[in-house]
Amino acid sequence: MAPRTAARLCARLFVVVLVGTSTAALTGCTGQRSDPDPVVVVSSPASTRRPSPVEPPAPVPVHDAALGAQRPPVAAPAPVRLVVPDARIDMPVDAVGVQDDGQMQIPEDADRAGWYRFGPAPGDPAGTTVLAGHVDSRLSGVGQLARLREVGVGATLTVSTVDGKDHAYRVVDVQRVPKEAAPVDLWFDRTGPPRLVVVTCGGTFRRDTGHYADNVVVTAEPLGGQP
Repeated sequence: MAPRTAARLCARLFVVVLVGTSTAALTGCTGQRSDPDPVVVVSSPASTRRPSPVEPPAPVPVHDAALGAQRPPVAAPAPVRLVVPDARIDMPVDAVGVQDDGQMQIPEDADRAGWYRFGPAPGDPAGTTVLAGHVDSRLSGVGQLARLREVGVGATLTVSTVDGKDHAYRVVDVQRVPKEAAPVDLWFDRTGPPRLVVVTCGGTFRRDTGHYADNVVVTAEPLGGQP
């Protein structure tokens, strides 16, 4: 069996993330969309007719920006715990961002998951909440997310947020996806119905790269009209 160490398996787990967008790549940066073709404006020959008089524009009303200004939306509370009873998973969740090299930060401790804090939280009305963690690490050995593949469709899981609220989900999909084929635009979507995606490493350990070939991905939807 291939060695299971953080440095060799999930050190490059997941994600080259484009901060401020909804996309990320689990094996490298996704191709950026090129700029659209420039619009070429062709002027018509000048007319010899005398232009008709044009009425001066009406004054534009100016309003004080402070009047009637709306408050910025309140950020949903951050997730702090993930519980998946069917897989005996009960682990803390840390808010994470992006490393200097562009990859998503993952807690070094394989018994802690990371929440991508630039995306939606469980209480947000739209978009995907992304949790990710190492399958194992030198610090803690084999992690709890190694059992993520045991989760079946229809299973329930709970994400607790810092305000003490529990958000229940039902699993709708479990996949083992090759990293080079990861549908990251879908996983990191900030629009559409709210849902949860939990990701870790899986599949065959590749000695040529020092990482697992696949990601194990569980997708779940809120229960009971949540969030």
